[in-house]
Amino acid sequence: MASFNKFQSFVEKLAEKAHNLGSDQLVVALTNVAPVNTNTVLADLTEISYTHLSSRNITTASSTQTAGTYKLTLTDLVLTASGGNVGPFRYIVIYNDTATNDELLCWFDYGSSISINDTESLSLDFSAADGILQVA
Repeated sequence: MASFNKFQSFVEKLAEKAHNLGSDQLVVALTNVAPVNTNTVLADLTEISYTHLSSRNITTASSTQTAGTYKLTLTDLVLTASGGNVGPFRYIVIYNDTATNDELLCWFDYGSSISINDTESLSLDFSAADGILQVA
């Protein structure tokens, strides 16, 4: 998967209790318009249509702290197109669906636009070893 890019507001919202990463529902948003690190909420993005896409809900595998370092680990997610194509999109954004304003956490840039054709899947491989993010 492409490298992690955080939204600037994520750090403040984490400190101000907008996120409980251990229990809040994180979701994937797809866009073909480049996010900017000053975006704060899902409404700031131009999303693609999800009509033919499987669930975008992410499962939290672990939310733990060891020796003063917090690590969030997510279960890999498989996005599957059914009944039609999905895309094109270039950016995969993770947002907090539990937070009042669908606060943004981060995004990944695939480098070029891609589509998921009908019956095909795209696997989002969130690192189990490193987690999606660490806070020290």
